[in-house]
This record gives sequence, structure tokens and C-alpha cells, in this order.
Amino acid sequence: MAQIKMTDLASPRFKANPYPFYARLRAEAPVCRTTLLRQRTWLVTRYADVLAVLKDERFVKDWPPKTRWLHRFAGPITRHMLNQDGADHMRLRTLVHKAFTRGLIEQLRARIQSVCDELLTQAAHNGRLELMHDYALPLPLTVIAELLGIPERDRFRFHTLSRSSLSASTLAGVVRSLPDQWALIRHLRKLIKERRTEPRADLITALIQAEEAGDRLSEAELLGMITLLLIAGYETTVNLIGNGALALIEHPQERARFEQHPALVESAIEELLRYTSPLDMASQRFAREDVNINGATIPRGDLVIAIVGSANHDETQFPEPETFDITREPNKHLAFGQGAHFCLGAPLARLEGQIALTTLFQRFPNLRLAQAPESLRWRKSLIVRGLEELPLAF
Repeated sequence: MAQIKMTDLASPRFKANPYPFYARLRAEAPVCRTTLLRQRTWLVTRYADVLAVLKDERFVKDWPPKTRWLHRFAGPITRHMLNQDGADHMRLRTLVHKAFTRGLIEQLRARIQSVCDELLTQAAHNGRLELMHDYALPLPLTVIAELLGIPERDRFRFHTLSRSSLSASTLAGVVRSLPDQWALIRHLRKLIKERRTEPRADLITALIQAEEAGDRLSEAELLGMITLLLIAGYETTVNLIGNGALALIEHPQERARFEQHPALVESAIEELLRYTSPLDMASQRFAREDVNINGATIPRGDLVIAIVGSANHDETQFPEPETFDITREPNKHLAFGQGAHFCLGAPLARLEGQIALTTLFQRFPNLRLAQAPESLRWRKSLIVRGLEELPLAF
């Protein structure tokens, strides 16, 4: 197979339908060598191998010395639990996991429902609905911002500043995103200063005041944690709602079952997480030692990218993986990862997806695409798979 360019895998054209190419990789080059940010990189595509990478402690999150210059440029917002291993990771995770337990997330049900209703009432009043900007983005962004305590005036500004780093797939792209990251740090420092003098009943205040085993968050860790919780708190859900709505519209039979049988909502969301894979690629891992995967030896220090979107379409794990079936069982998808870094916000994303899509199709039973599906624009990104816009008519 010819050399794969990571920039090609981040292109909107590729993101429109990456699954045929992933199937070819699984068949011909399941562990494939390429380059990312001038770093030798290995793409892992089969379900069993992706699962192994996500759970194997020989693959670590901490960047090796030769690539740490990226962290120095990006500043403290990289000092979060997604870039930590072992005791450091557990210490940071312990500080926030209590806010994301299933029981506490369930208490947000009424608020999530009210935000959905408000947004769709506004859309009905306007007579149009561009799903991504009018609904899929503001819903989870509002919920996570309220949990954190980010003022309404700052929410979309923070979203804009964080978006550029998710789009970067080249060294030049990373460099171009740095001013946005520095601006985000300045805004967050100002907000943290406000909370130190005027504490509130929000997660930012709780993180400032947190103390576990006599260990507080440093300033850099605090900035990194807030940034991670904000971005991870809405990015998966934005694309779950957008990709999910598109999949249901394009599959009328499954849509009818979804609308007519409310009891199927949980399994429908799990199938959407598998079928549309809002997170296309897991965040970075590095080989702590030489590791053999499927006959390929990955040298110590090399970057490894586990392609979740490919694993979720692996025919050895999911019979007829290109068939969208909201009753699929079993459905052990990897949309939220696995192992120590399993997504902390999974219960929140699931609940938001269930309420958002159920409310959307109940409110607008005649919902349909306002343009041809092949003309839809997809986001430029390696990590996530989502739409730029989804114009709908009702």
C-alpha cells in the first residue's frame, strides 16, 4: 500500500465516508506506518488490535522528550489527565470523576430537556433549522459550560478558540493554532481569578478548592483540566447529534422504529455511536518499549494512533458492519475508548444524545434534508468526524 498522508485522512472529503478505506487497511495493512508531525506513526485499524492498544500499559500517553517542545509552545492547557499515565492520571481523574457519575448526570435530565425545547422552539419560530449551529452545538456546550461555571458571554468564544487545535493535522497547522490556545489560556486565567475571589457552586470552583490525598491541582493542571472538560464535554455529543440525525434521516426504516418505539432509544444511541463514530481516532499513545502488534514491531517511542472508526466497523466483531441497525446486540463499540482512559463523560454524552434526538424527531416528524447528502460539508479534523452544517427542512 502506498504511503498514507495524515493530511488526507483529515480532509473533509475523506471524512464524508472513511469506512471503505478503513476496510482496505484492515484487510491489507492492519498496522500501517506513516508520519504525523514529523513523528514516525503507526495506524492500528482492527478491532482486537485497537482494543489492545487502548488497554495495554505498554502504550503510554506522555509525550517522549523529542516531541515535548509542542507542549512548551502550547502552554499549560496540555497538562490534563488525557496526557498523563499511572498515578498522575488517577490523581487528576479522581478530582473530577464524582461530578460525572451516572446518578449525578441523571439529575441533569430536566435541564437537558429544557435546553432542547428552547432551541427547537426558536427554530420553529425562525422557520428553519441548521442543526449543527442551532441545536447540536449549543445543547452540549450549554450543559457543560453550566456545570463548569463558564459565563454565557464566553461560551462560543471558548468554542472558537479550541476548535483550531482539533483541526490541526500538520506542523504548520499546530503552529497556526497556538495563538488561539494562548488566548484561551488568558481567558481561563481571568475566570479562575474571579472564582478564587468569588467562589460559586460550579465545577471550576470545586477544582480550585479540591483536595485529594493532600494534593491540589497546580495552576497548569487546573488550566489543562478545565480546557479538557470543556472540549471533551461537548465535542463527542455535537457530532453524535449531527451524525445521528443524518443517519436516521437517511435510513427511513430505522427512523420509523426509533420514532415508534421509545424503548429502543438506548440501543439506538449505542448503534449511532458505533455506526457514525463521532470520535474517529483515539488520542495519542506512545510505545514505552518495542511492541509487536499483528506481526508488526512498533519501536519504543513511536506514536500509535488507534482508529476507533475502523474498529467500530470491523466485520470480525460486528456482523454486517455497514448495516445500520438500532437493535444491534451485542454492540461492544469503542466510541468512548477503553481501559484507564475510558471517557469520563460517557454517561453525559449518552443522555444528551438520547434526549436530543428523541425530542428532535418528536417535534419535527416531517424532518428532512434541505440539500443533497453528497453536498454536505464535513469538518477538517483527524480526531473527530462531524458535519460543518446540516440544513434541515420541517
